[in-house]
Amino acid sequence: MKKIAVLLSGCGVYDGTELHESVLALLEIARAGASYQCFAPDITQLHVVNHLTGQVEEAETRNVLVESARIARGEIKAVDELNIAEFDALVIPGGFGAAKNLCDFAVSGAEHDVEPSVKRFISQFANSHKPVGFICISPVMIPKLYPLGVSGTIGSDQGTAVAFEQQGGKHQSALVNEIIVDEQHKVVSTPAYMLATDIVEAHSGISKLVEKVLQMA
Repeated sequence: MKKIAVLLSGCGVYDGTELHESVLALLEIARAGASYQCFAPDITQLHVVNHLTGQVEEAETRNVLVESARIARGEIKAVDELNIAEFDALVIPGGFGAAKNLCDFAVSGAEHDVEPSVKRFISQFANSHKPVGFICISPVMIPKLYPLGVSGTIGSDQGTAVAFEQQGGKHQSALVNEIIVDEQHKVVSTPAYMLATDIVEAHSGISKLVEKVLQMA
């Protein structure tokens, strides 16, 4: 049985992992007969957003690992606990947490850095030539983790696409139900809620991404 790592970034679209994307990815992995283990960095998230009002709660702080445990039903490990030999591939759902907690793209744009423990985590898959699937906004990290010219997509948002290329990546526009595959680097990406208007549209690309990642594993 193939074993897939899933990297989470908190719990909630505005300050953590996009719930629909993460659950759909976990469901597709399980439906394909593979198993998964969720991981998250043990760090304080950038900020806390009230998902009812959209306002930042200035006085509140939360931990990315603790919040991610909500999605994983408590079955989660810190990224530093990874034993790369146990895993065949990695899937990274989106949500603003990917751009606020896994890296600081939401603040720094093309000049962003991937959080150090997250960079070590993902790089173990890249360096072992194990496939990684990036969903929604998480593909902004691809050029920071792979050699110049690596291909990926965040859909069709012009500003984000330009930032992707400024970092040394090759951006390819994609529709919500499409995936972009870089066979050389074993990187798969799909727009999901960068373009999706509902959960069905988000699922259309995520299901293809998981299928391709498992096929490459």
